[in-house]
Amino acid sequence: MFRALLVAAASLLASPAFAGAEPAGDRVEVNGMKMYYEVSGEGEPLVVLHGAYMNIPSMGAIIPTLAKTHKVYALELQGHGRTTDIDRPITYPNLADDVAGFMDKVGLKKADVFGYSMGAAAGLQLAIRHPEKVNKLVAASGVAYDTKGWQPEFTAFIPQMNVEMFANMPFAAEYKKLAANPDGFPALVGKLIQLEKEPMAWEAEVKALKTPVLIISGDSDVVTLEHSVALFRLLGGGTMGDMGKPLAASRLAVMPATSHTAVITQPALLFAFTEPFLKGETPKGMFQ
Repeated sequence: MFRALLVAAASLLASPAFAGAEPAGDRVEVNGMKMYYEVSGEGEPLVVLHGAYMNIPSMGAIIPTLAKTHKVYALELQGHGRTTDIDRPITYPNLADDVAGFMDKVGLKKADVFGYSMGAAAGLQLAIRHPEKVNKLVAASGVAYDTKGWQPEFTAFIPQMNVEMFANMPFAAEYKKLAANPDGFPALVGKLIQLEKEPMAWEAEVKALKTPVLIISGDSDVVTLEHSVALFRLLGGGTMGDMGKPLAASRLAVMPATSHTAVITQPALLFAFTEPFLKGETPKGMFQ
């Protein structure tokens, strides 16, 4: 999801310290745009979706980390990175449909999905709108099913957002280095600001989901801890174990001393949560 402070983190993550050898990429035509993507690693397919104002390089070390055990398809979403923009709002349903279209174009019938921030919300909508395409979903940081789940500080900040404040951020200059349209940043920001104002009332759809979801949240994230727990309960989690019944298929992980923008900077911890979930591994209790 779009977070104002994500710009600063994305700018940092795009620096050479986080870069490294990038795999060769390609483009496919999806819903009127030329979508850029990169494939790396071997194993079961895993689609990776970045956050707002980000791109593949600014996701940092998590992509090569996941590529150690998976065949990773890293996408750049509408108007981000090397993917072209089109005359259409950026909404979570639109992003989800774009991912589904991408999967069709490259012959991915079904895959696991790892989404960060905006990518997590897009992944949740993908599971809602195209459940046949998602095996398991990792929703990392800031995923909400209702705008009531935002921290009060962020809710109060949304009406103050404007294109000018983002135009002066370091990420505005970074955008031009990859963008298909180097002058397209103001238009992109306008769409992302509107996305922050998009109504979210997905409770019924989330409750009906059969897709297992791993919710990863910072303990100081943009979504309240109470909302993350509520999301987990909607997915069937939060009941007592050790009572002879299997645990819920979905999981909840909270990263300590971690803000929204700090979630993606901890690839080792993210991997430690993600890999057992995708493999279906659970810790053994005393009564097993």
